[in-house]
Amino acid sequence: MGRDPVKKLTTSVCLASCFISAPSWAQPADTEEMATLEVTAPRLARELYATPAAVSTLDRDAIAQGQQRTRLDESLVRVPGVFVQNRDNFAQGLRIAIRGFGARAPFGVRGITVMVDGIPYTLPDGQAQLDAIDLDSAERIEVIRGPSSVLYGNAAGGVIDVTTADGRDNPGTRLRAEAGSDGYRKTSLQTGGSQGDWSHHVSLSALNVDGYREQSSTEKYLLNAKLRRELGSDRALTAIINLLDNPRSEDPGALNAEEVANGRDQAAPNSLALDAGQTVDQQVLGLQYEDLSAGPGEMYLKGFVSQRDFEQQLPYVGDSRIGYQRDYMGASAEYHHEISLGSLPLSYITGVDVARQDDERFRNDVNGQGVVGEQLAEETQTATSTGVFAQGDLALTEQVTLSLGARFDRVELEIDDRYQNDGDQSEEQTFNEWSGSAGLSYRYRPQHQAYINTGTAFETPAFSEFANPSGGGFNPSVSPQKSWSREIGLRGFVEALSMDYDLALFSVRVRDELVPYEKDGGRTLYRNAGDTGRDGIELALGWQLADQWRLDSALTLASYEFDQFATPSESFGGNRIPGLPEQTWVNQLTWENLDERFATLETQYVGDMVADNANETEVDSYWLVNLRVGDGWPLGSDTRLKAYVGVRNLLDEEHYANVRLNGSFGRFYEPAPGRSVYSGLEVRF
Repeated sequence: MGRDPVKKLTTSVCLASCFISAPSWAQPADTEEMATLEVTAPRLARELYATPAAVSTLDRDAIAQGQQRTRLDESLVRVPGVFVQNRDNFAQGLRIAIRGFGARAPFGVRGITVMVDGIPYTLPDGQAQLDAIDLDSAERIEVIRGPSSVLYGNAAGGVIDVTTADGRDNPGTRLRAEAGSDGYRKTSLQTGGSQGDWSHHVSLSALNVDGYREQSSTEKYLLNAKLRRELGSDRALTAIINLLDNPRSEDPGALNAEEVANGRDQAAPNSLALDAGQTVDQQVLGLQYEDLSAGPGEMYLKGFVSQRDFEQQLPYVGDSRIGYQRDYMGASAEYHHEISLGSLPLSYITGVDVARQDDERFRNDVNGQGVVGEQLAEETQTATSTGVFAQGDLALTEQVTLSLGARFDRVELEIDDRYQNDGDQSEEQTFNEWSGSAGLSYRYRPQHQAYINTGTAFETPAFSEFANPSGGGFNPSVSPQKSWSREIGLRGFVEALSMDYDLALFSVRVRDELVPYEKDGGRTLYRNAGDTGRDGIELALGWQLADQWRLDSALTLASYEFDQFATPSESFGGNRIPGLPEQTWVNQLTWENLDERFATLETQYVGDMVADNANETEVDSYWLVNLRVGDGWPLGSDTRLKAYVGVRNLLDEEHYANVRLNGSFGRFYEPAPGRSVYSGLEVRF
């Protein structure tokens, strides 16, 4: 392949040294606020400089300022170690990878726990959907980069934790309308406030996109609401409602190289012929109770129920019409306490998580004219997970903290086959998994920290990954993958330079890596790939150049490789893991005036990658330049008008929004749009 990783790493480091860049958390340069920034995604809330893990925090400005707020990649792009694909195919959804975990998923998210307001959007079988996350009301996103099974169970790659507004901090009403290239239209309304012991926040949005490619339109409506009641004596009750109606998301499919050359905006022939796409209808209801004076500690109780109706036409002829009706419910209980172990302070958390997923699934045959034929499968898939965990921070000195954690998970997967034409294929699998973590934090100066950690994690195959290529039931040759991670990090704030930094070096070894392959021209199946290795450096720097100027940057240099992987006919040991660039670099230069006037110039570099296990198909690296500008004006004593314009891919660079792994017939490529423009108006009162 002619690849020289040493040369590429050296070049990237030299580029980084020329460009002082930014932190993956958005925060002011004020030293007092820097010193007291708290993170909560590790469940044991603590000061950032006492956290022995790579954690990035994004505030509302990083999420919302001049952004469309339709996809997580808009804000996650500035987190090192995170790579997001597929922003333009709403039917398949975003593909998110953290340190290489999650890259295998052609749709949904794998290997990463997604939490929204304390509700797990990751199912007991390990997959997650992101289509119901309301970024219009998002106040904060925390990302744990690294194994998190100790606190979250089935999560090898990390955690994405989204917190939405509850009306207490930002009262008032916002009405926003946007329009842009490729038929993009979005309207949204947020309103919230508090009165006495009550607070509330309601967010409504409607999204319509025609799409850059043929067969890529989307129509989606979303409601997210919170109602909170203070009960006195440090107690509170919060109700959460999330409703998603997605009546249409078309799938343009993947193209081969010849089709790309003939027209980047065309859809795959089968996608057009079969009208590929999906419909989704989902409701989520959550209820949470907190008691900050539960005896000597704090108690948190959470429960939720969810229903999801889903139907999809996949872009291939055969058993390609699929659907399910899902009931998903769960609960958790946590107790936080601080005691003394001898003369040493100890903060700890203990808890239990339970969840159950019931999918009534079907699959039908579809001919070349798109006519739905006989039913080929009907079954109930049930996944039940139970996890018990504990983690503690022991302050050995005022500067040194030791963190230890352990968790036991039991995951039961069961298939009840009701399609008897091919016999009874009912089966069940049970996995009992232990996870552990240990970390040491050394705060050698008030605003500087060094840490080291190690941890184990597991990842069960999702039901779709357990699919048997020879029929129904489970594939007996597929098993969970397990990982062991080591990490060293530095973070801090240099007051004299108004500069913050976050550096992490990681090494992960994975046994029985799950990898996808395609069968029969389109159906994705999975197998275990032996052992893989992930090693890399993540660097985030931020420099407050002046009162109105800030430069933010995130650099990732990594190696993702198969250590051992062989099929009966091929050997891939030493090859790169497909679908992952080994270098990414993002820079954001922002100018802000005191009166809501701003401009942000963003550059993104994505290194080359391979599309298949054999490393025979290479995808070139590319640079993107994005621009966002906006301003605000008073319309009255309590009313303001904001306007903004964004240009994505300012230089009209040809690149791919998604690379489908190990695609059959050379169909690897989903082209991204060229230069596109959007604008918005917001009234706040």
